Amino acid sequence: MDQLFFGGWNNLLRTLIVGVLAYVVLVVFLRLSGKRTLSKMNAFDLVVTVALGSTLATVLLNKDVALAEGALAFALLIGLQFIVTWSSVRVRWVRALATGEPQMLLLRGKILSAALQHARVTEDEVRAAVRTAGLHDLEAAEAVVLETDGLFSVMQRNTGIISSSSLMGVKTADK
Repeated sequence: MDQLFFGGWNNLLRTLIVGVLAYVVLVVFLRLSGKRTLSKMNAFDLVVTVALGSTLATVLLNKDVALAEGALAFALLIGLQFIVTWSSVRVRWVRALATGEPQMLLLRGKILSAALQHARVTEDEVRAAVRTAGLHDLEAAEAVVLETDGLFSVMQRNTGIISSSSLMGVKTADK
């Protein structure tokens, strides 16, 4: 019963020392891996982040896992993420696999119902995105795009010449 609430001073000291060292190792590895590792997260980045957190917890709390093993696990996860992100910048199918594609949800004021179903987004969420962008009417929106990081981008409709170069590569309902 004593172990349930207090495992001894040695266990606390180990957790303290390994926790500080594992944290420092993780921060150093993340800094060395570049800004991409710490950028806005898409689904792939979220998985890597959760795996890093799980590894940190395991190193902290499992006496059978040495700090060197945890550091190797950190390096492996960050290294694999670096390889995938490096490849995704150079190879389109890797990019599509790792990050997905942005999805057009509204075009020229019209909600694309098939796209909403495919993206599992409601009309209310699109309307909220339009309101958040400060637009009073769906017709005032040229486009609403669900980005690969899960955020909505809203482009305001202009009365003049419209250039949609920022919409290149956005998946539409018919693609």
